[in-house]
Amino acid sequence: MPHIIKLYVRWVDRINRVIGRFAMHFVLVMMFGFLYSAFMRMAFNVYFNWMMESAQFLLSAYYLLGGGYSMQLDSHVRMDLLYSRWGPRTRACIDIVTIWLVVIFLVFLLLGGISSTEYALVNDQRNYTAWAPPLAPIKIIMTFGIFMMLLQTLATFFRDLATALGKSIE
Repeated sequence: MPHIIKLYVRWVDRINRVIGRFAMHFVLVMMFGFLYSAFMRMAFNVYFNWMMESAQFLLSAYYLLGGGYSMQLDSHVRMDLLYSRWGPRTRACIDIVTIWLVVIFLVFLLLGGISSTEYALVNDQRNYTAWAPPLAPIKIIMTFGIFMMLLQTLATFFRDLATALGKSIE
């Protein structure tokens, strides 16, 4: 494989690894937020109306920022009827063809995310709740996560192409 492709795969893997490991901690932040909210409600009868929305935002950031890392680790959900019976080169050949469905989906998702983020920034879009947080920050994070997943999908394509050709990308 050309050096530029190896460099691309290495850098995308490294960036998604850092982002994914950072995003893993969002679950802990969400858990402590829920515990704090429950404690304050039980002990002092203080209710935080923003906690559920914060958890939704954190969960969205968690799975979209962690998507590229999940793809890198090959730990995403896969319908495995025949796939596990095939050898590595056969899997790579099938993945080379089918990964373009994921790329098309992610491109449309990215275009929608960019449009939605632009709308949120221009119109100061807020959620329709009592807390009414601005939606632009979470939309920026979501669009960035989709973009990183798209980059990781292309890195996976190059890795599968190398495997199908009997070469190593590393």
